[in-house]
Amino acid sequence: MKQKVVMDGNTAAAYASYAFTEVAAIYPITPSSQMAESVDEWASQGKKNLFGKPVKVIEMQSEAGAAGTCHGSLQAGALTATYTAAQGLLLMIPPMFRIAGEFLPAVFHVSARTVAQNMWSIFGDHSDVMTCRSIGFAMLASACPQESMDLGAVAHLSAIKARHPFMHFFDGFRTSHEMQKIDALDYEDLRPLVDYDQIRAFRANSLNPEHPHARGTTAGTETFFQGREASNGHYEAIPDIVQHYMDEINKITGRNYKLYDYYGAPDATEVAVAMGSVTETMREVVDELNCRGRKVGMISVHLFRPFSAKHFLSVLPETVKKVAVLDRTKESGSVGEPLYLDVKAVLDDSGRSFSAVVGGRYGLAGKDTTPGQIVAVYDNLSQDAPKTNFTIGIVDDVTHTSLPYHEVTIDKPHEIACKLWGTGGDGTVGANKNSVKIIGDLTEKYAQAYFAYDAKKSGGVTQSHLRFSDQPIHATYLVQSADFVAVHNPAYLTKFDVAKDLKPGGTFLLNCQWSAEELDEKLPGNLKRGLAEKKAKLYLIDASHIAMKLGLGNRTNTVLQSAFFKLAGIISMEQAMDAMKEAIKKTYLVKAGQKVVDLNCAAVDEGVQALHQVEVPASWLNAPVEEAAPAAEGDFLEQVFKPMDRMQGDSLPVSVFQKFGTVDGTWPSGTSKYDKRRDAIQIPRWEPAACIQCNLCSLVCPHAAIRPVLLTEEEKTAAPAGFATVPAKGPGLEKYAFRIQVSPFDCLGCGCCANVCPAKTKALTMESAESQAGEAENWTYGVEQVPVKQDAGSDKTVKASQFKKPYYEFPPACAGCGETAYIKLVTQLFGDHMYIANASGCTAAHGGSLPSTPYCKDDRGFGPPWEQSLFEDNAEFAFGFLQAHDTVNSELVDAVELLRDAGVAQAECEAYLASREHAKESRDATDALVKALESAACETEETKEARDLVLQNREFLSKKSVWAFGGDGWAYDIGFGGLDHVLASGKDINMLVLDTEVYSNTGGQSSKATSAGAVAQFAASGKRTKKKDLGRMLMSYGYVYVAQVAMGADPNQTLKAIREAEAYPGPSVVIAYAPCTAHGIPHGMGNCQNEMKRAVDAGYWHLYRYNPARKAEGKNPFVLDSKEPTGDYLDFIRSERRFAALEAKFPEEAKKVFAQAQQDAKERYASYAALNENPD
Repeated sequence: MKQKVVMDGNTAAAYASYAFTEVAAIYPITPSSQMAESVDEWASQGKKNLFGKPVKVIEMQSEAGAAGTCHGSLQAGALTATYTAAQGLLLMIPPMFRIAGEFLPAVFHVSARTVAQNMWSIFGDHSDVMTCRSIGFAMLASACPQESMDLGAVAHLSAIKARHPFMHFFDGFRTSHEMQKIDALDYEDLRPLVDYDQIRAFRANSLNPEHPHARGTTAGTETFFQGREASNGHYEAIPDIVQHYMDEINKITGRNYKLYDYYGAPDATEVAVAMGSVTETMREVVDELNCRGRKVGMISVHLFRPFSAKHFLSVLPETVKKVAVLDRTKESGSVGEPLYLDVKAVLDDSGRSFSAVVGGRYGLAGKDTTPGQIVAVYDNLSQDAPKTNFTIGIVDDVTHTSLPYHEVTIDKPHEIACKLWGTGGDGTVGANKNSVKIIGDLTEKYAQAYFAYDAKKSGGVTQSHLRFSDQPIHATYLVQSADFVAVHNPAYLTKFDVAKDLKPGGTFLLNCQWSAEELDEKLPGNLKRGLAEKKAKLYLIDASHIAMKLGLGNRTNTVLQSAFFKLAGIISMEQAMDAMKEAIKKTYLVKAGQKVVDLNCAAVDEGVQALHQVEVPASWLNAPVEEAAPAAEGDFLEQVFKPMDRMQGDSLPVSVFQKFGTVDGTWPSGTSKYDKRRDAIQIPRWEPAACIQCNLCSLVCPHAAIRPVLLTEEEKTAAPAGFATVPAKGPGLEKYAFRIQVSPFDCLGCGCCANVCPAKTKALTMESAESQAGEAENWTYGVEQVPVKQDAGSDKTVKASQFKKPYYEFPPACAGCGETAYIKLVTQLFGDHMYIANASGCTAAHGGSLPSTPYCKDDRGFGPPWEQSLFEDNAEFAFGFLQAHDTVNSELVDAVELLRDAGVAQAECEAYLASREHAKESRDATDALVKALESAACETEETKEARDLVLQNREFLSKKSVWAFGGDGWAYDIGFGGLDHVLASGKDINMLVLDTEVYSNTGGQSSKATSAGAVAQFAASGKRTKKKDLGRMLMSYGYVYVAQVAMGADPNQTLKAIREAEAYPGPSVVIAYAPCTAHGIPHGMGNCQNEMKRAVDAGYWHLYRYNPARKAEGKNPFVLDSKEPTGDYLDFIRSERRFAALEAKFPEEAKKVFAQAQQDAKERYASYAALNENPD
């Protein structure tokens, strides 16, 4: 009996994979991580594969390591799989060539994702899998979650039968994260399909001491070619094997899979060919056009490698005269993209006559591909001379490849479509996933959910696109005509056209604190007009107030989910409430307790009761709409940033990217100041009389949204009304007035500042954001117009450091992020003369996610250049910065010495050469030298050339500070080899490791920094090995500066360590403890700094500095900065959800693991204490 389940593509593929897999070698990368997480979770629960055992799951240090493990496991006789995407897949290529050449039955499941080129993207296209097409793997494509399960099984069955590796791929996010109601395969139905004879033969051929032989030998020129050609017959057999297993799956499921699925008119004259999720949209368009009298069809390619001409031509109607091939990749420099070239070659050799075979590109980096764009493809085919090498979905006004199109609405009377606007971290996406599962489980309706995100970590925009229908859903594009629209964040009303996709007569739900009477004043004119024109049914709810009242913080999801069920009317409210409460119990009872369950159940009840309908006034039809002023020519902010910020980037033409010089990936600094997210419910209000002027609030602010301001008497007098100040305290500050200033539209309301305020009566209290909106004017004056005071003390104290400009502001990180305050501090100390190389991960996500760039520059135009290269090579990338600067600088030093010796600007040359190893002094000397050389007379050609060289490269003269930033996934795992090598070089380079103890950016997977006993993704039953002591390992070199810090435990030690690291004339590493949302810390991330202190007090984390420079002074290089722990280690870890989850699931096991972890921590402290006493 078929079991209907609501499942996304990743889970569907993992479910199929689990049945046939004995060993899974894994490593996290978005958007594939969920496959490996599911396999790990099932294995921890004891779920059995078809061979009666749980899958053995091994997390490796990188994708290269995972592929190498796969290779070894296969050679030793285990059926092995892995799961990956994008750069991760590319790291696997060398072992994949070996696996293919040795005919090993691996299956690599790939959530296809764009490969970073001039820009990064986490979204889906086929650039990664197409890079692998020459490897020799069979390549099988799925178009939807149902196919991900069915064809995932086909891939494994065929790999065993054919004795050949398969890559099973589907579109990242569009399929991997799309939820659909599908038929789950029964493992018992699959069991008879397995070729056990081939498994026995595979084992018999494996490497084993009891039947030894050699593999991987090196061939010479005389035999290699023949050996490769000998495999031809092997490949020729694969298509029929795959079709055989498709036929077997067809018998089980009643579906009709073919290697190449044709859909459309049997006598079609025009056919489009594609693979992946777009083929589902193409089905809708084919039906629509054929209903209009056209004769069109489409082919969905499943087996891309080996490409079978025989099977392809067998499904192509004889009547076809024109063919368009769509590729979801761009192969620069080629005459065409891969699928197009294959299809064209097949058609050219077919002996049939075609009047046109054209190719085009679509959907790069997940760009939505709509029915209107597909209609444009067929319209192009209908032309006498169809355009080839075309693009759809963009406006190419430079090379004119794009096809014009108009949006097409396909009528679906049987379907209910919903669009919900949420905020990352408010629970909207999770609630909607839950809603889809409830409706899918309780009704016969088909259900689909897809979630669109911006690039921000948390607090960013989320769009939930839900569809419910009595018929199968094939719409793999965003909802364009919604019966129900909900806006969960009122800040979106003035930024986005939230009612644009609402159907006439549709329902519009707004979460806000306004009364019905206030709406006329609060709502923007375009929204009022839109609601009136569409005769919308308008409902209000103040879910934020309810959530705060119940103690749920900003988690409005349960309240709004309840409201959704009430208004959508898809199932009875009684059914919905019972199902929601059951889901709440299942989700929270074990990991959070009965109290949390009760609070969320109360939220369900309140969500229904608090709804109220508001009449849309007829006067809104004529509501005035403020017209945007036309963007000035050359205005990047208006022409590029603002459209992207309003989620209108699809409208930007190609010429814009040429015009503003972003084609090579270059982006202006400091655009995050224009974000003005206005996401906070509460923000801090400063109480001048209570303030002790410690500046800790500024230090710990993760978003640089609160700063101390110093003003002269004149500046104080010119301040806006209400700009309260007090006399500044501290040596040298007597002439200034002091103020703490908050940016109300940049603050995310985490409360870190208020929580660390040490004043007896708190100088910062959290107040409603609306009440503090007037502070925007004060911020503009106090921070943007009043200059930073350069004489406000040295940077040796925490207080003084915060008077310096942060060159990192308003990052789109999670509210309360544990990483960003460290980064901000480093830029305050060195920002005007530092390079930053950033490893992939959270620090890259909040360091440069377009259109926001938080790294900025000062009034002189100086600031940190920033780039993210890759996850695995960040240390080496930073090392390249250092080598380049030192090389050019060395050439300039030679030129300056020549000029000095020739008597040209001799004093300035001497001053520069004497100061060139010191940042501030070399900057001052550089300015003087450049000024002197600009007017200096040169008597010889040689001195002229030297002068010109120096002036043309003046930016390389002053001392620079090179930094590599990244998380523990980079430093402890994938990038450790490079980090170790670069530090071992002895060169003057600095590294900041933000240790969150998990892979934060990919969803909280365990790393070698994860502590024993912590539950994380890839460690579902708790990590059993202790945390890698990275600092101790690096100390073994004896010449690497190493510090371990925790800002909330000891801000002064953090500052001192960072300053020492940068000053040390050799390699340095600062390892910073950074609590993360994945930890589940008590009272939320606003308590982040206090959690750092608790970690140190409990002996979970230790503070130290190892400074090799102290040896020359006859001192111990190691200084233990944290005292012997006084807190309770077990109390500390049990208070965090990541540890408590293990105790809840496996109490006896947790007891043993926690006891061992506590002992490890004691031993670690004892070893540090011993070093503190005796470094030898």
